[in-house]
Amino acid sequence: MKKVAFLLAFALTGLFVLANFTTAARNTTIEERFAVENVLDEGGAGAYGFDKAHTSIGFRVKHMGLVEVPGFFRDFTGTINYDPKDVTKSTVEFTAKVTSVDTGVAPRDTHLRSADFFEVEKYPDLTFKSTKIEKKDKGLILTGDLTMKGVTKSISFPFNIAGFIKGERGTRMGATAETVVNRKDFGVNYDNKLPNGTSAVADNITVVLNIEANMAAPKPEAAK
Repeated sequence: MKKVAFLLAFALTGLFVLANFTTAARNTTIEERFAVENVLDEGGAGAYGFDKAHTSIGFRVKHMGLVEVPGFFRDFTGTINYDPKDVTKSTVEFTAKVTSVDTGVAPRDTHLRSADFFEVEKYPDLTFKSTKIEKKDKGLILTGDLTMKGVTKSISFPFNIAGFIKGERGTRMGATAETVVNRKDFGVNYDNKLPNGTSAVADNITVVLNIEANMAAPKPEAAK
């Protein structure tokens, strides 16, 4: 019995030491990669490519006048060309594959891909390309051309640069934006109504961008 108790105590001690070692190793790695001094007020100049694993191009639309239903475009590419000396000279552009629309309900997504909505076989891409960035108070106003279902309209909306982090693999930036567009301005004219006249799908769509983008660290040769 004493032998069993001794072996059990030894095993528990080993697990405790191993757990502490693993936690310390994990914490050290995080501290090394994302130390406080690596959080930057300004990032370097250059092209920051959207990180798909940490970026969402999403939207919300009110259903039957009741609640907003969210959705996302899962397949996209994008770039922020950032100029720290004059942010107004920066540019933003992205392309989303409309066939990748995802609201979490397969039959609804199939309907959204049809001619009632996006008509993806004829218009496979949704694109945005900035034409101007202005400073307003402590924030930025981003203006650009949004193209959806073959229709291009200029839109303006607040745009926020959340910050920068410098790590082993390069500099990472965060940016967020939100705006409202009328889908009928872009030829998305589905207009099913309830008996009381309420639209089954609201005309106004809230577009939500949460962008994490990365500029790779220069290669050793380039750094020299």
